[in-house]
Parts: sequence; structure tokens; C-alpha cells
Amino acid sequence: MNNNRVNGTIDEVAGSTKRKAGELTGNTRLQVKGVAQQVKGKVENAWGKATDAVQEANKKTAMQHETHVKVNLECSGNKCRM
Repeated sequence: MNNNRVNGTIDEVAGSTKRKAGELTGNTRLQVKGVAQQVKGKVENAWGKATDAVQEANKKTAMQHETHVKVNLECSGNKCRM
């Protein structure tokens, strides 16, 4: 888990708290700020997930390229065998 996902989760929770506090107190401005912070957190969290997915794909690709196969060929005339 990278920093984007952590910060995104923090913003989602904080935004949700602000939104609910705004609803309970009738403070529309606080509700809007809370929703905006929640959206920011969701976007940041999604970016972090995408970053993690790319890094994981890169690791898998690197592992595939590190696989080596040793083949011994013996050739005599026009015939070769392993």
C-alpha cells in the first residue's frame, strides 16, 4: 500500500466525518467541504490502487524475463539433437 492510498483513506474518513457533522448541525458549508474531501480521498485512493497495480505488473514482467532455459545441442552433419 502506497502513500496515495493511505492519504486517500484518511481524506475519505475525514470528509465523511465533516459531512455528517454538517448534516447534524445544519451547516451546508461543512457538508459541502466534507463531500469535496471525500471525493478527493476517493480519487487519491484510486490513483494509489492504479499505481500499485502497475508496480505489481512490472514485477511479474520482470520475473518472466529473468527465466532462463539452458539447451544443449549436439550437431553432427545435418542432424542436431538435444
